[in-house]
Amino acid sequence: MYQVIARKYRPQSFAELIGQEHVRTTLENAIAQGRIAHGYIFSGQRGTGKTTVARILARCLNCVQGPTATPDGTCASCLEIAAGNSPDVIEIDAASNRGINEMRELRENVRYRPARDRYKIFIVDEAHQITSEAFNALLKTLEEPPEWAVFVLCTTEAHKIATTIASRCQQFSFRSVEFGEVVKRMEEICAKEGIQAGPEVLSVLAQAGEGSVRDSLSALDQAIACCGATLDAAEVRGMLGMFSLDSLGQVSDALRAEDSRKMLDLVMELERNGRSLQHFCRELARYFRNLLVAKVAGADTRLIAASPREQERLAEIANGFSEEDLTRYLQLTLDLFKDMQFSLQPRLHLEVGLLRLIQAGKLMPIEEALADLGGSSAPPAPSLKSPIPPPVRSAAPPAPDPRSQVPSPQPPAPPSKPPAANSLSTAPPVPNPQSPAPVASSATPWRERLHSALLEAGMQFTADAVEHSEIAESNGELRFTTPEEFKLALNEKDILKVVQKITGRPMRIKIAFGTPEAKAAPLEKKRDDVAERALANDEVRRFQEVFPESQVRVVRDLKQ
Repeated sequence: MYQVIARKYRPQSFAELIGQEHVRTTLENAIAQGRIAHGYIFSGQRGTGKTTVARILARCLNCVQGPTATPDGTCASCLEIAAGNSPDVIEIDAASNRGINEMRELRENVRYRPARDRYKIFIVDEAHQITSEAFNALLKTLEEPPEWAVFVLCTTEAHKIATTIASRCQQFSFRSVEFGEVVKRMEEICAKEGIQAGPEVLSVLAQAGEGSVRDSLSALDQAIACCGATLDAAEVRGMLGMFSLDSLGQVSDALRAEDSRKMLDLVMELERNGRSLQHFCRELARYFRNLLVAKVAGADTRLIAASPREQERLAEIANGFSEEDLTRYLQLTLDLFKDMQFSLQPRLHLEVGLLRLIQAGKLMPIEEALADLGGSSAPPAPSLKSPIPPPVRSAAPPAPDPRSQVPSPQPPAPPSKPPAANSLSTAPPVPNPQSPAPVASSATPWRERLHSALLEAGMQFTADAVEHSEIAESNGELRFTTPEEFKLALNEKDILKVVQKITGRPMRIKIAFGTPEAKAAPLEKKRDDVAERALANDEVRRFQEVFPESQVRVVRDLKQ
């Protein structure tokens, strides 16, 4: 009867094991030193050798020449363990024996000595499917087993193993096997089987396994059944439903040419040939990932699971894009793949997603847009709509015509006007007899002190409300007249705490909501002046030219 390649070439000793050096070294040293534990947990991805290592460990412990890290493979114990019919090596499928009754039977079986061999070894596969009650029934046995019992729990989901069980066992995490090691292993098997397979074919088969040796060997067995003794890369890809670099390269060609029509034709061709659109999107995400890695690390890198020829091709394609573009394409493709898992119209989602890739390639980085604005005196690019020429400054301007004179966006302050709050001048303001009557002198210190104290306390909104309020002190009472818009920001309890902190004594607080007449007009005028100066700035005007739909909603003086 025919035996599949994955079983025929299953490793029978630690020397034949590939990709798990950390597990092999630890177990060999433990056997050589006689430090054999009573419980092991082997966890990791499917097809990485968990059950195989458990059987090799059983052979090492029960070999006639053992315990030894190099069993002879010829004694009765080694042969029976390899065939799977040893009376003292018991393999349990926890997927179908997961209940408390099965664990009770196992617990009773542990009490009896081995029939012939040195150890009685229990290999529990898919151990994460054992119920919590069954784990509890096995707990005491795992904690204090007899000297001849060894438990090996194999699982692909170690987080589902009860912590009380995991704490009583030694845990080994099996890693996914590297791409090069899988390819090398398949080359050896093909040489023994008389199969002709080039590097590209083996690369396709190793990619299909995704780090699992068993999955790659199963794909090799299927490819031999499909193609015979000579494997062809195109036929193997068609059999596995994978996409070549040429088919995926059509997407990058359309992106480089910004051809939306080509993207739509590609989707139509995929659906016409009955290809899975979800699988295409998944392969496209891997393709962009490989392009990004080739752009960052170069063609000769171990980070890309591909043949040397494919790596060179990926590096050539990646040179046509920037690292930022490839990162953006990869993120958009991952989002598209996630959406397509639940899409009722996958073709529509794929078409929209590919068109978004085209549009994403046309975007200008924000850094470039800001660099064009920062301190450059050159005129705007001709592609901008209705560019406003920058103001012309001359050393000696001619006398202006009074009828056509345009007021300057930043007129000089009249001598009678007090200086702005953000002025650098240290001269005291000169009072103007024609200006509105100022607020009582007793209010100004209170406003400034309260405003500073509130900012220090982190109450920004209350500080803004105090800044726009009129404050008067009379007979140990502070009276606030605040605009209605600050009604929610002004809290009597917060004001009372800050006042008590400033004065060291409690004061009565009275708040009235209205418009402070003496403060409203100068404050509004001051805000208008600040906004006018900000909007007249050359760089602000140039930014509005580049982004014509932008709006300036709030202007704040950072020096206040």
